[in-house]
Amino acid sequence: MNAINRRKKDWLAYNPPATIGSDELDKYWLNTLSRYEQKPLEIARETLDTPITSVRTERLTYKGSDDTLIHGLYIVPRQEQGLGGKKLPCVVIYQGYTNDKGLPERYAAWLLLGYAVFAVDARGQGGETGNLLTASEGAVKGWVSQGIASIEQSYYLAISMDAVRAVDVAALQPEVDDTRIAVVGASQGGGLALLAAALNPKVSAVVSDIPNMCHMDYGIMHSTGSLAEIAHYIKRYPERLVTVLTTLAHFDLLNLAERIKAPVLLSVGWKDTVCLPETVYAVYNRIRSHKQLNDYPFSGHEVSEYQTRSAILFLQEAFTRL
Repeated sequence: MNAINRRKKDWLAYNPPATIGSDELDKYWLNTLSRYEQKPLEIARETLDTPITSVRTERLTYKGSDDTLIHGLYIVPRQEQGLGGKKLPCVVIYQGYTNDKGLPERYAAWLLLGYAVFAVDARGQGGETGNLLTASEGAVKGWVSQGIASIEQSYYLAISMDAVRAVDVAALQPEVDDTRIAVVGASQGGGLALLAAALNPKVSAVVSDIPNMCHMDYGIMHSTGSLAEIAHYIKRYPERLVTVLTTLAHFDLLNLAERIKAPVLLSVGWKDTVCLPETVYAVYNRIRSHKQLNDYPFSGHEVSEYQTRSAILFLQEAFTRL
């Protein structure tokens, strides 16, 4: 057995314990999701002019976890709209940390496949979406430490419910087949895709590349990405370590993975210092639904064309089965 296969074998056997009891976690999310079911989405759509005439592009907004208007691009291939009222599969796309939904050209591959696309901003980060989340104390540089000492005031709860509600929004669009909704993203977006699948039964397939929010207690010790902001917060307030770890446990995919029922495609780069391979394998090993992991021993925090092609093939097969 060569060194690469030996390393892969070790990681496929990596099974760190959950950081919160399943009963406690289930109770929390049952109550939280029930509370948000009563909150109106207040969806609004506005047509946008773009140079791509073969698709209809709209700015779609909805209410997230609070009164923040979450902005997204909703794009539908025009050639598909007149085929006897045929409804389309939809790909809900989440963004990486500090990024934004960008321009519709970014989503050409999904549109050429005949899918509707709903690409959403992450609140407060690089796009059109603001952040009305209130906090009773300050935070360190970045977003994820906002309210970290309180589960209910945490940025993680806000962004998680924004992601869960994005699936509900997609399912309500008249052009969308609500039995064929995939969630897709990389890094932070990959973590949100997995989280949405764990918390929203409307998700029918998942593509999660180099995902964040995995095995977060390990990540805050080693990651050079957003979790390093949490480490900096704990360095400033060491007496809050247990409180912070408790908050993180409610959103850690290590604890939520077994709730995922949809088929999942994951990717991992072995040289990734942001979303470390240990964290991705830890979550992959806990997923009980149909799953596939593409590992790249010589890649870092990146998504290759090869992986993009794999995602296309994966969703084509997943949608065909539905």
